[in-house]
Amino acid sequence: MIFSKVSNKPTRWVIAVPEDSAIRTVKDLQGKVIATEAVEMTRRYLAGHGVTASVEFSWGATEVKVPDLVDAIVDVTETGSSLRANNLRILETIMESVPQFIANKTALQDPWKKAKIEKMVLLLQGAYAARDKVGLKMNLPSTRLADLLKALPALRNPTISQLATEGWIAVETIIDESVVREIIPQLKALGAEGIIEYPLNKVVY
Repeated sequence: MIFSKVSNKPTRWVIAVPEDSAIRTVKDLQGKVIATEAVEMTRRYLAGHGVTASVEFSWGATEVKVPDLVDAIVDVTETGSSLRANNLRILETIMESVPQFIANKTALQDPWKKAKIEKMVLLLQGAYAARDKVGLKMNLPSTRLADLLKALPALRNPTISQLATEGWIAVETIIDESVVREIIPQLKALGAEGIIEYPLNKVVY
């Protein structure tokens, strides 16, 4: 599931150095001092590039240790904003990380446990699918329905209900949150009223 705390991007483990550092490639880290929480991962990465450096364990506020205490850091980042705020630039990305659902193979042989696991997966997938979508409700003159269907980028065909007021219908659908700002004025122009946008917790296909 590709998402992080504040974005839809994978989390990255990166090598970062000061903006004005002469270090331009991984090879330039030869003999340097590097601070990180991921000591063994960093050592393996450097070894894979034929580089030997002093890798020290560090936790919390690793960014502030360069350049006074170490030459570079290996830290986890999502947007890179914290690194930039500390005048650091990314030299290399060591790896990307995304959340994964992992089940015990033996547990999957047990029907009761397998059913529980499948329920958990279903709910997680529903929450994941809903993260970038919103629900949209509105009332519309029934004569404008055809025009609405052409303009509406629905996940599925919208739900249509007859209102008590003759000649009016209620329309409900799910759309991408990114298009809401553009489409609501269009809906209003088509005669829609009482337009309601609401967040979704889960979308189960």
